[in-house]
Amino acid sequence: MNNASDNVYALANLTKRYPKKYRPANDDISFTVEAGEIFGLLGDNGAGKSTLVKQMANLVRPSSGSVKLFGTPVEEDPMLVPRFVGYMPQSGRTLNSLTVAEAIYFTAHLRGLSRREALTERERLLHVWQLEESRDQLSSRLSGGQQRLLQLAVAMAGQPPVLILDEPTNELAPQRRRHVWETLRAENQELGTTIIFITHDAIEAEKIIQRVGIMREGRLVALGKLQILKGQVDQQLRLEIRFPPDTPPVVPADFSRVELSPGHWLIRLDRRQVETILAVLNQSQLEDFQLKSATLEDLYLRYNK
Repeated sequence: MNNASDNVYALANLTKRYPKKYRPANDDISFTVEAGEIFGLLGDNGAGKSTLVKQMANLVRPSSGSVKLFGTPVEEDPMLVPRFVGYMPQSGRTLNSLTVAEAIYFTAHLRGLSRREALTERERLLHVWQLEESRDQLSSRLSGGQQRLLQLAVAMAGQPPVLILDEPTNELAPQRRRHVWETLRAENQELGTTIIFITHDAIEAEKIIQRVGIMREGRLVALGKLQILKGQVDQQLRLEIRFPPDTPPVVPADFSRVELSPGHWLIRLDRRQVETILAVLNQSQLEDFQLKSATLEDLYLRYNK
């Protein structure tokens, strides 16, 4: 492994074409991931995110370009990725024949921990992911949410220096999702773990990422530190209003609104429009309203129109 100041991953002109497909799944993608950072990949379904991380995990060979892990092309050493990377795919079917405890123990042992150390690691991760009561259940019999937590535990088993997580909070309830982000942030801060994850939920991603790449139709359309990229939408605001669902307020036609739930609307506007919208809205009809600065979701939508 190279010095910690070096890049963990370096992707150069990475392209993946599948036969009989109109466009590449990935098209000339280049970026680096630094040691110890939390890097998020955002994009709609079909944007090419999963294909990209499968190439980073050496599960899919690129049509052209290169993927280097700690300075070494991933295809040169078949054990390079398994040695240093904990990969969580969208599906955990490979664990179906194992119990929860077995899946964590054997993964930790295969990553180099002694039997005693693997047993200790198993108990730690069962506790971290609140899976103690399911320890003897087959993975195939777990709920969708429990399977995601087991996949996270398996990815983290043995404390690999790099985690690649494909939609880690899918099928999880809000409280569980919050626990995932808090646990990953702690793993990063306490162990210096480099975390690369895919999500389509920009609001959740903003809670943890330090740098973001936004993908659209196989291409990387935005890349950078979150605060710098958000500067592109710093003149935009989010007005959220709540009202009795049966008596919605009148909003001028030139203001676009999104219904978040019955009686809860989101209105995006420029700063110069604030006085106009507040003057027009009948605030006596509103139960509550909040005016906030733009978020990563607004940036994401800008690049995915």
